[in-house]
Amino acid sequence: MAVIGFDPVRRSWVTEAEAKCKNAPLPIPGLDGQLVTDAASIQEASQDFGYIIQRTPFAVLRPGSYQDIVKMVRYAGRNCIKIAGRGEAHSTYGQAQATGGIIIDMRLLNDVGTPTPGGVWVEAGATWRAVRDATLPAGLTPPVFTDYLDTTVGGTLCVGGIGGATHRHGLQIDNVLALEVVTGDGRRMTCSPTQNPQLFRSVLGGLGQFAIILRARLKLIPARTQARVYRILYPDAASFVAAQTTCALDERFSFLEGQLVPDGSGGWLYLLEGAAYYNPDAPPNDAALLAGLAPGATIEEFTYSDWLSRLDPTVAFLKSVGAWTLPHPWYDVFLPGSEAASYVSTTAAGLTAENTGNGPILFYAYRRSKLTMPFFQSPCEEVSFLFDILRFAPPVPAIVQQRIDENVALFQQARDLGGKRYPISSIPFSQSDWIQHFGSDWFAFVFQKQRFDGDNVLTPGHGIFGTP
Repeated sequence: MAVIGFDPVRRSWVTEAEAKCKNAPLPIPGLDGQLVTDAASIQEASQDFGYIIQRTPFAVLRPGSYQDIVKMVRYAGRNCIKIAGRGEAHSTYGQAQATGGIIIDMRLLNDVGTPTPGGVWVEAGATWRAVRDATLPAGLTPPVFTDYLDTTVGGTLCVGGIGGATHRHGLQIDNVLALEVVTGDGRRMTCSPTQNPQLFRSVLGGLGQFAIILRARLKLIPARTQARVYRILYPDAASFVAAQTTCALDERFSFLEGQLVPDGSGGWLYLLEGAAYYNPDAPPNDAALLAGLAPGATIEEFTYSDWLSRLDPTVAFLKSVGAWTLPHPWYDVFLPGSEAASYVSTTAAGLTAENTGNGPILFYAYRRSKLTMPFFQSPCEEVSFLFDILRFAPPVPAIVQQRIDENVALFQQARDLGGKRYPISSIPFSQSDWIQHFGSDWFAFVFQKQRFDGDNVLTPGHGIFGTP
């Protein structure tokens, strides 16, 4: 049901029918799309992939144009209403929600432009799968994909976007050439490393605090057609971390990830997964790629496109059995390389099928020197590690809360070692936690917030500048 205005006394939206029996509302601006308040739209916007936090907005904007977003951000500012962009909402703890506010359904802005060697303009609501499908026929590809392709471009550019090529190319935010955004004070601006550079560097990895991304110009590189994948098992975290560190520093693999896998007797093995991207006329040198690593590698061939979508069968299965909509109290942190082996091996000793829900456990290296955006927080060491416990939990509040409490305890241990939270995770944060998270960057973060969103309208779900 479309709304026509906002009642500042009742703090609620007014439909055309309701307006006949209420005082005149503050009229909403003319829109190319719609502002809706129907139950189905509100319910969807109040939830995310975590299925843990539910925050009910007043309304959902279905934009018909960029100007709709400009108008509604300005309207929100004038009326002290919170507003947040939402794509596929693949975060797990209410990050893209806004209690009593406006949610912008960014999925309606999903165009992918014509790819060229100079890059491609992509609207924020397009998925990375759509980007892949548009760029590969041109022989081009973004340097970094996340493992799951159905997140939106705008969503991952707000938080970072890590993947198997990050040890070579940085995060997805490190491979953006320009942005078009709407700032929290309602300005539509283009920014890049040379045009409004402070805004550009703030928005990428800025957790939606400074602007809503409308579209991004993504860097593209030549795409190879094949992926040769090498998998090597290690018996312990120390030998695995040593091998990952070597591979991250010498960049022998195009793709480098790893995970913990059950050893069949209640313990864990450590699986190094590396891939070489290539064209058939120049196949990889297996001996050189495996030099110095543990023996017993298995080798498998994929097309590059199929390798990028390798998770599709697993996701389809999880959806078919209803697991996709279970609570996901994920634990996602970055660890300094010097502490990674001892921390993960100690943590792994307490992990079971019950407290992970048989979810995957990721563990792999990247290089800090490849990261270029100031507000993305990573441990100080050159080789650091992503560690993810991608938990599934039954829809029982007490059990979900227990998993979150476990996440908090694990994070406190990681933070004491110099670890940092990846802000997609289910770890509640107070403002003091955020201040500690940003460290010496906190004052710059606050300054840019005041500069571009002085009324604190944007993206309240993180709880950085007040209660979510």
